[in-house]
Amino acid sequence: MDGLSGILGREIGPWILLQLLISFGFILAGFILRTILNTVVAHRLTALAEKTETEADDIATAAIVSPLGLILPVVGIYLAVRTLMSAAPGWRATSDKIFMVVSILVITWTLFKLADAVTILLKELTAKTDSRLDDQVVPLVRKALKVFIGVLAFILVAQNLGYSVSGLLAGLGIGGLALAMASKDTLANLFGSIMILIDRPFHVGDWITFPGGDGVVEEVGMRSTRIRTFAKTVVSIPNQALANATVENHSLMPKRRIKFTLGVTYESTVDQMTGLVGRIEEYLKGNADIDQEFMLVKFTTFNDSSLDIFVYCFTVTTDWTKHLSVKQDVNLKVMSLVEEMGMGIAFPTQTVHLVGEGENPQHG
Repeated sequence: MDGLSGILGREIGPWILLQLLISFGFILAGFILRTILNTVVAHRLTALAEKTETEADDIATAAIVSPLGLILPVVGIYLAVRTLMSAAPGWRATSDKIFMVVSILVITWTLFKLADAVTILLKELTAKTDSRLDDQVVPLVRKALKVFIGVLAFILVAQNLGYSVSGLLAGLGIGGLALAMASKDTLANLFGSIMILIDRPFHVGDWITFPGGDGVVEEVGMRSTRIRTFAKTVVSIPNQALANATVENHSLMPKRRIKFTLGVTYESTVDQMTGLVGRIEEYLKGNADIDQEFMLVKFTTFNDSSLDIFVYCFTVTTDWTKHLSVKQDVNLKVMSLVEEMGMGIAFPTQTVHLVGEGENPQHG
């Protein structure tokens, strides 16, 4: 026994063998526990998460397992360093600070991942509701959570590094007025985003026309709204400007309009005009793609070079591509009806009547 004590008490550099063995044991235990976590706990948690339909628990599992897999070896190394630095209080205090900072960063990383899991869960819940307001609030909640976690982590790290948090907060209070004045546009955009969410003039995915262009809303952020134009470029508009602008929301249309004027030649007879108007109206009433609530087909104008028939109706679909297909079918059918009636579509012309010599035209 004395021999074992002598061996363990043998000095190796500034340490004894027992200290080195204990330190090595702490490090080894940290990596062994990490292996157990990855092979047993993580596997079981992943298996349980895969049995559910939600994706949130999968992200939450990864958020818990990955940081734990990192922190366990860190704890082992920390305990090993404390054991080796038992005779150096200054170094032990330094190692304590380093360990606390690393722990705070790992916990912050975990909370960021959990915030993503909460966001996924909220998205799945809001997808089941009819309201689209909550769908736009979820990204803002995610950003707010991460900002809060980041600020809290910064304060804790600063405190553990020896900085005066109260002094820091006091300094922020003194500079708060200047900060508010400097960030008045940012605050105005923030209130603009709140007004957009409350008033709901549009939602993500809507096709809108705004001053300067049109496109599909991709994201309503805390400062600006991102719109994907039909040229596939992205326009970012400050929410303050967008909240005060006139915005036309095409996605709220219950149906889409078809409106045109058909001009036929002056050679058309009264019977032909009456028949053409009736056949166009009959075709529209029998077309399932045309909304039957309201339509107009009327001979309206004696134009300079044409007899004009006004056609006004709506398509059932609001999809732009399908609407154009229906409109094309209507145009082709109208052309066909004009041909069947023996009439012609007019275009701007002038007829010049020449008076021969010896004729005495009467001027009215």
